[in-house]
Amino acid sequence: MKVSDSPKTSASIIVRGVSNARITQSRNPFLELMRRIFRKEEVAMKAMRFITMIEERQKSGEPLRVSEWEGLMKELEMDRSSFYSMRNRLIGIGMITIRDGEYRLSGMFSRDLVDMARWWWTAILGNDPESL
Repeated sequence: MKVSDSPKTSASIIVRGVSNARITQSRNPFLELMRRIFRKEEVAMKAMRFITMIEERQKSGEPLRVSEWEGLMKELEMDRSSFYSMRNRLIGIGMITIRDGEYRLSGMFSRDLVDMARWWWTAILGNDPESL
């Protein structure tokens, strides 16, 4: 199996149960989110850069193509296995997707978190869904 074809199904994320640890309380919420997904600071920073590159190219109308992988690895200063591991984690949690050979930002990550929150709020805590 090629590293680019490795599983992209899921990833772990650190969730903190105290209000002062909320991502939005951080000076850099985006970096804090990446730190919760990637344990190493260096990889978190590179993942943030990769997502930003995807976003900028998507907005410019020239989406980042999967075929640009060699240039991406050089720009992010990553070897092939590290790049694909990072990329596959972002795909696995639903932050990015590949469509027609292009990287795209995805809303699946947000929808999954909202679904989990709504379920916990209503099914377990017994609250009205509208009060979330």
